[in-house]
Amino acid sequence: MIAFVSGPVAALAPDSAVVEVGGVGMVVQCTPDTLSGLRVGQEARIATSLVVREDSLTLYGFPDDDARQIFELLQTASGVGPRLAQAMLAVHAPDALRRAVSTGDEKALTAVPGIGKKGAQRLLLELKDRLGEPLGAPAGARGVGSAVTSSWRDQLHAALIGLGYATREADEAVDAVAPQAEAATAEGTAPPVPQLLRAALQTLNRSR
Repeated sequence: MIAFVSGPVAALAPDSAVVEVGGVGMVVQCTPDTLSGLRVGQEARIATSLVVREDSLTLYGFPDDDARQIFELLQTASGVGPRLAQAMLAVHAPDALRRAVSTGDEKALTAVPGIGKKGAQRLLLELKDRLGEPLGAPAGARGVGSAVTSSWRDQLHAALIGLGYATREADEAVDAVAPQAEAATAEGTAPPVPQLLRAALQTLNRSR
């Protein structure tokens, strides 16, 4: 088990980061929330979960140990693999998932690409006693690094494409949440990419 990787960020992609660890570049599959806090050349510590398959070893990365734990717990439900678990964390913060499961919020789970109504109902039943109660941590309290590497538009667009949406759909969703990003900029803060991604996914689900 590789619990975390720590070192300078060597490269970033829409769905992964390369972290130099002891002279070796480790590729880590990351959620948008994780990537939004990383910068090339900057030191980072990423909580990780190693998924072993017959033909591959894949590291999945998260902003903190709590997100990693939720990622692993989600996979104890039937039909949930690492990709779907990561998509769930791309849409919802760990506490939001705990809250959704503890309150039986089916709509919150169907906001995740790949989860339909029946799948959400099954997940609510299977995960009810596994995720625990919400911790109450502020949504903005998490983070891995500091400055983002590209504009919020680029990051958001790349995240949506990575989740399987067409370019046209991603363009429309980015435009739909632009007022929220502009409002944050006007207040002197960086646009919150994870929150914008959740809002963008909601607009896409409403339009389908």
